[in-house]
Amino acid sequence: MAKRTFASHRAPAYADIPDDQWNSWRWQLSKRLNSVEDIERVLRLTESERKALSAPGLFRVDITPYFISLIDPEDPADPVRRQVIPTDAEMVPFTGMMEDSLAEDAHSPVPGLVHRYPDRVLMLVTTQCASYCRYCTRSRIVGDPKEQFSRADFEKQIDYLKRTPQVRDVLLSGGDPLTLAPKLLEELIARIREIDHVEIIRLGSRVPVFLPMRVDEELCQMLARYHPLWMNIHVNHPNEITQELAEAADRLTRVGVPLGNQSVLLAGVNDCVHIQRQLVHELVRLRVRPYYLYQCDLVDGSGHFRTPVSKGIEIIEGLRGHTSGYAIPTFVVDAPGGGGKIPLMPNYQISQSDHKVVLRNFEGFITSYEEPLDYQPHDSESCAYCRDKRPEPSQSGVTGMLDGETMFIRPEGFDRIHERGGDTHRLRADPGKWQPLGIGDAKADPPAAETKGNGKEAKEGLKAGAKRT
Repeated sequence: MAKRTFASHRAPAYADIPDDQWNSWRWQLSKRLNSVEDIERVLRLTESERKALSAPGLFRVDITPYFISLIDPEDPADPVRRQVIPTDAEMVPFTGMMEDSLAEDAHSPVPGLVHRYPDRVLMLVTTQCASYCRYCTRSRIVGDPKEQFSRADFEKQIDYLKRTPQVRDVLLSGGDPLTLAPKLLEELIARIREIDHVEIIRLGSRVPVFLPMRVDEELCQMLARYHPLWMNIHVNHPNEITQELAEAADRLTRVGVPLGNQSVLLAGVNDCVHIQRQLVHELVRLRVRPYYLYQCDLVDGSGHFRTPVSKGIEIIEGLRGHTSGYAIPTFVVDAPGGGGKIPLMPNYQISQSDHKVVLRNFEGFITSYEEPLDYQPHDSESCAYCRDKRPEPSQSGVTGMLDGETMFIRPEGFDRIHERGGDTHRLRADPGKWQPLGIGDAKADPPAAETKGNGKEAKEGLKAGAKRT
């Protein structure tokens, strides 16, 4: 059976362009379209699109000739078109809208480096992209040359990495790191790779989708020098998968770069189980594993792209069991306010008892799993991995509770609120009263009240009481 290839597109406006120019990423970048006049050489704009393109303060528009060629010029609702050509709906505010909805800048110890999770960081290295997504979560800086990161910013980012040994994974993003000058991109990757405690480097890029000719042999061979190196691309709809993207993905995988895909759930683009199923099937044909499906962020200009969260759960319901497990992305809400990614899925657990769990599958088949009654819990005291676990200062969260680090997690200011302005008195003078036996450290997490006692007497009393029982 012959291997099925993907389509390749070139808009009629570019029919006379020689192949060597068309296939040059530098030519593509130099010929990007960003005005009413430019775009109407390729397709007829709607009144809403003309109004948006003429509006002051509009988030940057730039579309490569390659990517605009994927649009059906006769379809105003074309899913590729909606992602890159603005409409006046971008100018409509909505409840919850924020400039920096993920609080990335608030969680940046140095400019452009976001350290939200315990062992990994996001390193923003440019504000420039090959083309600009209309729902961009970093539209506050992306596309604006005045916000570009400087050499001094890079030095601060590298210095932070060197002096923060808990970081084992660095994700380069922006903007799009593959739009950097080739020598600068390699310099940054090489300097990160020199840091002993950094194990993995990742790139987040939509260049293979907007500008696949940039993924040439020279770039691939450079990346191969710095393994282990991973890349996530960004495809939202099957119409974006072309022969050019397939060849770019093939070049990357052949030099050992594992590929994942991050999609955003977008109203009118991919808010359909069957579109999503076709998308993931095409991606795995390219050896690209679906990684995340994001709920659209609460960012300026994205209101018309937002769906209910339940739509994402419906899509996962239509994928799990209906296609291969490795073709199913994790549906996440990137928490407004900076809490990071929160995974969501349909509920497959129906009920449980002290010895049985009741479950259902994708077909509605209901079964039960009998729990073992003689299970011997894992002995963390004798486990070398438990004794030498990676530190996660102040971020162990619920897994820290399960590990016995603490018994409760209190919101900031919880104790102060519940003191109700009262003075220290004899009944709350000793914080040892609230230290659970055998969990955490006796000195950890004392209530906020200043006290004279150190809890020693209370702790000894608890031990004695435990022995008596």
